[in-house]
Amino acid sequence: MDKVTIIPYEKIYKDFIDAKYIPEGESEYYLRNMQAKHPAGGWRHLRSDEVERLVKNSNTATKWDDILVTDEFDTNLIKNNRFFGLVRIGAVKNVALQYHDLRMPCGITDSSIVSCDIGDFCAIHDVHYMANYIIGDRCILFNIHELSCTDHSKFGNGIVKDGEPEDVRVWLEVMNEAGGRKILPFDGMITADAYLWAKYTDNEKLQKRLFEITKKSFDTRRGYYGTIGEGCVIKNSWILKDAKIGQNCYIKGASKLKNITINSSEDEPTQIGEGVILVNGIVGYGCRIFYSVVGTRFVVGDNCNLKYGARVIYSVLGDNSTISCCEVLNNLIFPAHEQHHNNSFLIAACVMGQSNMAAGATLGSNHNSRATDGEIVAKRGFWPGLCTSVKHSSKFASFTLLSKSDYPNEMDIKLPFCLVNNNTAKDQLEIMPAYWWMYNMYAIARNTSKYLKRDKRKRKIQNIEFETFAPDTMEEVIAGRKLLEVWTAKAYLRSTGENEDKEYGELRELGHHLLNEEKETVRKLEVLGENIEKSHRKVLIIKPYEAYHAYGDMLIYYSVRNIVLYLKSNPEISFDEMSEHLTNARQREWVNLGGQLVTGDEVDKIIDDICDCTLNSWEAIHNRYDEIWANYPKQKLLHSYQALRFLYDRCPSLSKEIFTDALDKGEKILHFVADQVYLSRKKDYENAIRNSTFRNLQERDAVNGKLEENSFVRQIRTETAEALENIAEARKIIK
Repeated sequence: MDKVTIIPYEKIYKDFIDAKYIPEGESEYYLRNMQAKHPAGGWRHLRSDEVERLVKNSNTATKWDDILVTDEFDTNLIKNNRFFGLVRIGAVKNVALQYHDLRMPCGITDSSIVSCDIGDFCAIHDVHYMANYIIGDRCILFNIHELSCTDHSKFGNGIVKDGEPEDVRVWLEVMNEAGGRKILPFDGMITADAYLWAKYTDNEKLQKRLFEITKKSFDTRRGYYGTIGEGCVIKNSWILKDAKIGQNCYIKGASKLKNITINSSEDEPTQIGEGVILVNGIVGYGCRIFYSVVGTRFVVGDNCNLKYGARVIYSVLGDNSTISCCEVLNNLIFPAHEQHHNNSFLIAACVMGQSNMAAGATLGSNHNSRATDGEIVAKRGFWPGLCTSVKHSSKFASFTLLSKSDYPNEMDIKLPFCLVNNNTAKDQLEIMPAYWWMYNMYAIARNTSKYLKRDKRKRKIQNIEFETFAPDTMEEVIAGRKLLEVWTAKAYLRSTGENEDKEYGELRELGHHLLNEEKETVRKLEVLGENIEKSHRKVLIIKPYEAYHAYGDMLIYYSVRNIVLYLKSNPEISFDEMSEHLTNARQREWVNLGGQLVTGDEVDKIIDDICDCTLNSWEAIHNRYDEIWANYPKQKLLHSYQALRFLYDRCPSLSKEIFTDALDKGEKILHFVADQVYLSRKKDYENAIRNSTFRNLQERDAVNGKLEENSFVRQIRTETAEALENIAEARKIIK
């Protein structure tokens, strides 16, 4: 049991490191001396007159010979302090520091300082206890209750120090509350690392190697000091313990920051605000964390916002994300996640980015077994509606929109860009595939540019595919078309009384015919989805004919845009030469690796190279990600070409005639997209109920802006004109 004990007075500042952990011939300050900045003119002892003036200014020291300063040292600015042990103070002169409206005089007053190094021109006032810290130049530390560091500080990394038991190691139990996917947090972790580690748990050698790589990435020696980078401002805060804080960080009113790394730089400063409690975690560059946020065992990526009482526990949060007013527990969340409404819960999930959680949504809060081992996997663009409740275990295709409902059963939604509705009146689940394309083009077209604009990162370590129409979503579209063919064929056979138990290929062939040639017949069919919900009720597919052709239009839109852009960028290459270069088979497996799209083969290669020590550090692994990313445009072009081949019934290659037909369709689809973006927005302007809140249409336009001046509508028109020009250039090339 912990209790207060009496120790010798000198223990306040001596024996920071137990003697048995200090290498022979070294002092307890040997790691501190490695960390600290040494002034150009060196340190010097105080002169006798300086000591005298310091004493007159109500300063005390355990030993004045242990106070080292530089030549630029004004004793008049050092008042009412207690110094313990070796304290080294940089330049002090009669100037002031300003940060926003805060102005503080340079110097040290009313503080207790134990074994610290203090940089040049710092303002340290009313710091009640500061022990074992290295403070950078031009820092303001004001009204801090405790700023301390232990000899076994790990700064949020999942390591143990010499002599510590294994059970003190911090693990993150992501994606699953039962801990079967636990990973070690570390400074520099990105969501690609977390997914690679947490997803491939069946590969025992990989798990062992990632543990070894992380372990060797950090020094296990005891005695590292806490650090506060230059230009930091920390004021009116309670406890900062075992914290490593980057430069230009601003901390105001924090309650507790313990065992933490807060990354910050001049270009990407991080800010921590009032009432925040962060324990056992890593904070990325350029983050904003305010207003009573609580974080425990976490990694937060770059350019993230946490605010208004958010709780982030046992979770990894990707870059460019915002979480407010809610709780996220045991999650792995990819970049560009939005969860900024009250009373939402996200439990034991892997959400693959570009996602939005509405108010009152509770995902994974309800278990369907006695064990807490369920999971939710949601691919890109996941959007559950207001007050939506979803149970473990469930899986959602890209850009799934859930209408407001308490979904009673586990689900595996296989159709991308769909709207899902729980029809309680008819006791059936209803799915409208391609809903976004057919009814909300404004939102789906705006998706890419929206996330690109929000990406304020200066150092882009995690590679991210923001394009809505990309190899991963297009493979889901291809799979969705196949499912619609099979399910439509079965519906037709049921309607005619025939046996629907036929071969897969035969069903697809029949469905293909019906969906391309028998529009009215298909519209009369009751098409049912299979293996989508764990229940015995119907899963009704709404508008399968329209969705099937919308999926086809998406493939043409994706493929034509990428191919003509390539032809424009490479005018020296003919269409035939391009076709010769794109003969490889279509890559059907695409892994969303933390936001970066990687083929299944490449993931396997990464894993093999980690296991055989070819990749022997996280830096090497990140370099591999970058190499793959550099080659991604070529892979995307190949996939676009082969996706078009699939759409044209697997033709051996794209002849000029076929590609000309694709260009003709592409032109029509581009016009359709531009028109639908405009019409989607126009619906709001023509909605009589929405307009009823305004005195007149002039007031509406003053508030919402004029429809014709809508920035995104204008952007789409410009992009469409450019794409049409690219198609015109492509026509010249293939002649």
